[in-house]
Amino acid sequence: MTPLYIIPARGGSKGIPGKNIAPLAGRPLIAYTIDAALEAARRTGGTVMVSTDSDEIAAVAEACGLATPYRRPPELATDSAGSREVVLHAMQWARQNNIEFDVVVLLQPTSPLRTADDITGTLEAYAAADGADMAVSVCLSDENPYYNLFETDADGNLHICKGDGLYTRRQDVPPVYRYNGAVYAIRPDSIGAMPLGAFPRRIPYVMDSRRSIDIDTPADLLAAELMLKTC
Repeated sequence: MTPLYIIPARGGSKGIPGKNIAPLAGRPLIAYTIDAALEAARRTGGTVMVSTDSDEIAAVAEACGLATPYRRPPELATDSAGSREVVLHAMQWARQNNIEFDVVVLLQPTSPLRTADDITGTLEAYAAADGADMAVSVCLSDENPYYNLFETDADGNLHICKGDGLYTRRQDVPPVYRYNGAVYAIRPDSIGAMPLGAFPRRIPYVMDSRRSIDIDTPADLLAAELMLKTC
């Protein structure tokens, strides 16, 4: 495989101003993703690129050892811009600049506890599932539709979402997973044809829940700093 590693990092952020370069344990948030991506690329080959509209973010990336010749257009740097459109534009730029790739790896800067091993592990899961549209990092969910998730019927009565509702111990229920936002290894033809949510073949790579923090609020930054000291 020849991966194209894309780190999407627009300048605007409402929850945490300047979130992608907010300080985390003395370093800009994006630095952790750049480090993991560069180490993964050292092992696998391929190209790492930052998709940003911000010269400030680009300067931080370059200080971390990553050249940033690409800039995301303003229309793809808004709150309403979708991840698919951002990835497709970066893929187009890479092809126009003779960068070869046969798998796209999306790495959000808001997952600072993801490691190079997680990236290469997701790629291995993608490669092992011949014909998969995507391998994606997940973690076990604390909420389970067989055990503690309910919905209402036509009369407004609660009933369990899945199964007969007779499970009495959490450890007995089938495991369910949630995307943790850390790694997406995507078939280029698939994302060119349909949104990520429409992919029929999505393969999981399971990460530890402790390292699945997705930074969205100042409290998340504090939690990630504590986890960096223990992971």
